[in-house]
Amino acid sequence: MNASNAQLTRPAAKRTLKLMIVDDSNIMRRRIERSQQFAQLKFVGAAANGVEALALFKRTDPDVVTMDLTMPQMDGVECIEKIVQLKPAVRILVISALNDKATAIDAMERGANGFLNKPFTDRQLTEALAELTRDA
Repeated sequence: MNASNAQLTRPAAKRTLKLMIVDDSNIMRRRIERSQQFAQLKFVGAAANGVEALALFKRTDPDVVTMDLTMPQMDGVECIEKIVQLKPAVRILVISALNDKATAIDAMERGANGFLNKPFTDRQLTEALAELTRDA
């Protein structure tokens, strides 16, 4: 095997993924930003509602989004659908206190990839993001 073939068989380094946080609570947005412990994730912005999230998404092109469901102006379920239309490969983790299983299922059917209930621990967030980005 020559040197050029050896490079082809080496496992690829994980690429940096851009993270966008969407939640109407400033406290929750900052907590998620501070709590995520992945060198692979680079924070690119936060939005307080679905309308802001769509505009920010178009400017920053994130790979990973955390999304609250209950927000003013445009809720998370509608925002998920619009974001997935813009970038089908985006990975979305819903983070919500909503215990309505039908809404969670709706969010997943529209393109969300995972769900984390509020309140959550730093470890639960880390595990959920790890699962979400496992094959990225």
